[in-house]
Amino acid sequence: MKWRLLKYRIFSAFENMAIDEAIFRETIAKQKPPTLRFFGWHPSAVSIGYFQNVDEEINVERCRAAGVDVVRRMTGGKAVYHRDEVTYSLTASGAEKIFPDDIILTYELISRGLARGLSMLGISADPAGVDGAALKKKTKLSSTCFWAPSARELLVGGKKICGSAQVRRSDAFLQHGSMLMTFDASATAALTLPSSSETLCRRLRDSVTAINEQLARPGSAEDISDALQKGLSEQLEVEFSEGGLTSSERHLADELLQKYTSEAWNFARKKDTFRVARERAF
Repeated sequence: MKWRLLKYRIFSAFENMAIDEAIFRETIAKQKPPTLRFFGWHPSAVSIGYFQNVDEEINVERCRAAGVDVVRRMTGGKAVYHRDEVTYSLTASGAEKIFPDDIILTYELISRGLARGLSMLGISADPAGVDGAALKKKTKLSSTCFWAPSARELLVGGKKICGSAQVRRSDAFLQHGSMLMTFDASATAALTLPSSSETLCRRLRDSVTAINEQLARPGSAEDISDALQKGLSEQLEVEFSEGGLTSSERHLADELLQKYTSEAWNFARKKDTFRVARERAF
């Protein structure tokens, strides 16, 4: 059975999160084949993890002054500044047995597929180790995703290049992640930290790399997406078929847009009827 591919398209932060959740819900309800989606963000945005405190962990005033949207994900983890990147989203039901019933092992399987895609671009990436105890020590940089890798997230030369997050429900999962094309340490620190300094920016800069820093000639979002899709296809030994959202997914995404544009969700984390299960990362 072929898996669905939704090719790279750009949406707002609120649309992206509504689409991801709509696909996840429909995959669970109808036990549909997995979906791989690639997307970008316009305008730029900061996404925050489900459990983060907006006022304490990011600089909301700077986001608003810069015209940067703020949206809460249904996945856990830390804040991400989405600007120049390719974001992927992979959703699968419990009926898809290729994925283990384990968050870390699923992370590793997907990361190896993404790494295979990066290798097609000439970039050598490896999943981080599972012993993240030292990395999880709370610091002034702890509220931002790219400060340190979680287990099995991708590293290039010891630097993080992709941050991912996962949520599971009814044996299904959705994993999405930010694959950086370029990285602006100053802007990331200014927006995703309560306060920033030159020292914090330098420390953040030293821990992160990006695709177009590794290539002699910059790659486009479309070319990068194609390589990542091919890497996942080879690693997972599956075939993708290009498609679009179903009418029920589009309708549900339109309904969910009200949730993702609301302050009740983004700032107060008002729960809805969709219970958040196990989650981690970004």
